[in-house]
Amino acid sequence: MKLNYKPKLPEKPRPIVVLGAGSIVNDAHLPAYRMAGFPVAGIYNRTVERAEKLAGKFDIPTVYTSVQEAVANAPEGAIFDLALMPAQFVSTLEQLPDSAPVLIQKPMGDSLPDAQKILEVCSRKKLVAAINCQLRFAPYVMAARCLIEQGLIGELYDMEVRVSVNTPWELFPNVKDHPRLEIAQHSVHHIDLIRSFLGNPFSVMAKTVGHPAKSMSSTRSSIILDYGDKLRADLSMNHDHRFGSHNQESFIKWEGTRGAIKAKMGLLMNYPDGVPDKFEYCLLEDDSAPQWVEQTLEGSWFPEAFVGTMASLMRYVEGSSETLPTSVDDIVDTMALVEAAYESSEAGGVRPDYGTLNLVEK
Repeated sequence: MKLNYKPKLPEKPRPIVVLGAGSIVNDAHLPAYRMAGFPVAGIYNRTVERAEKLAGKFDIPTVYTSVQEAVANAPEGAIFDLALMPAQFVSTLEQLPDSAPVLIQKPMGDSLPDAQKILEVCSRKKLVAAINCQLRFAPYVMAARCLIEQGLIGELYDMEVRVSVNTPWELFPNVKDHPRLEIAQHSVHHIDLIRSFLGNPFSVMAKTVGHPAKSMSSTRSSIILDYGDKLRADLSMNHDHRFGSHNQESFIKWEGTRGAIKAKMGLLMNYPDGVPDKFEYCLLEDDSAPQWVEQTLEGSWFPEAFVGTMASLMRYVEGSSETLPTSVDDIVDTMALVEAAYESSEAGGVRPDYGTLNLVEK
């Protein structure tokens, strides 16, 4: 089956000014832009040597020594790619020219109040702002969306994300000790993904916990998004499965009244090397036994999905697209869900009336 799973590119790519030179820029942003033919005009980082290293590696002509210098010398019509830590977002956005287009690395702040401050700055300065929620543009996600939008699996009634892997948090020193680690830094991807398919749920039920032998704030989460009595959305995250690859899992599954889709997210297994992705679907036929079909897709989450977020912003700015899928106005609802998940985790569930039961037994 022919599936449309690659993002549409802008008619005329705009120059990009990258603010930040961390590992995500090296591993995903810059490889994606080179792949798509997006010109990178310059790069800034507080540690200039890091910016200089990436400039040499990716043939970037200019290294800036400050955000002010980057803004003052940015080419006309440039898109600012803000790949800094969330605590730096608001102050950096304040320095951008009014009405400038900007792609902001996820998450949209460390909390809902942070996200609301970012939204306020973008609104006041009339910035054309999007958040880099790039999982929406992973090849297997776009292929699934293509099948679903054609109605081939019928009415979608179940969506599940399950991750049970051994995540090497030491590779992420900037977030390893974050007080809101698992949901805010990882599950935010999957919460946002579910929202992109199902919209906003009525409520969320969640519990996120740490590991007895680790110092991280939280490494495992169970999250249920409430969409009523017929539609289930469930996330199960376990970053502590260090018992070999045999029973590790990393997948997204969609089930509908006429078919199902399952996508293996190979990147999260044996990270950072990953394992191959897998995309398969099953379309129910009358009087036929269910048959799963595997289809090979080009590319993966890193770096290909990063083409999609930047391309969608470029297309919106040039007018070839009327929608901006990951706009700050949309992603603030993802952050509201993240906040609600933490509130649910802290509040706890409904406690059974054990005392009454014991009295009855006596």
